[in-house]
Amino acid sequence: DRALLARAGLILGPYENIGRLPWWLTRIARGGPVLAPGPADLGLQYVDARDLAVWCLKAAERGIGGAFNVVSPPGFVTMRELLETCVKVTGAEAELRWVEAERILAAGVTPWIELPIWLVGEDYDYMHGGDVSKAVAAGLRFRPVAETVGDTWAWLQSIGGQAPLRPDRPQNGIDPEVEARLLAG
Repeated sequence: DRALLARAGLILGPYENIGRLPWWLTRIARGGPVLAPGPADLGLQYVDARDLAVWCLKAAERGIGGAFNVVSPPGFVTMRELLETCVKVTGAEAELRWVEAERILAAGVTPWIELPIWLVGEDYDYMHGGDVSKAVAAGLRFRPVAETVGDTWAWLQSIGGQAPLRPDRPQNGIDPEVEARLLAG
């Protein structure tokens, strides 16, 4: 109980060096039809890096210890809300085309890597089904998705549109030819 264990799942926001939200923003900014992995109402849990940092610092100041799941509540936003916010923030002429998970998986697309943030099955349950009530009771707050997405887009624009990526991580994003085949039906 003397140590604070902040178990953050999906971390998004400005300065992200993994490239999940930046990939979606840059893909959507290119415009045109965009493969949107279904189901559209798939609930997501994430934490804005700034909210995570603030909560950890305040918890340390208060001497809080123990293990905490430090992400938003299950279903805080949906895949649709996240991607539609990306379209709005970028101002792109992009058309989200929702494709069911079975077709995407049958095409050999790897969730999380080729379509960042998106998961299915047990991986989805593990990443997006955590109980966060303990962290919320200890003061964890969440900024709106529009702020996280908008600030990430502003940051990307300020650095020329390309997010720096950690060299020890795989490149995110679906091959444009595979995306085109899935969009063609």
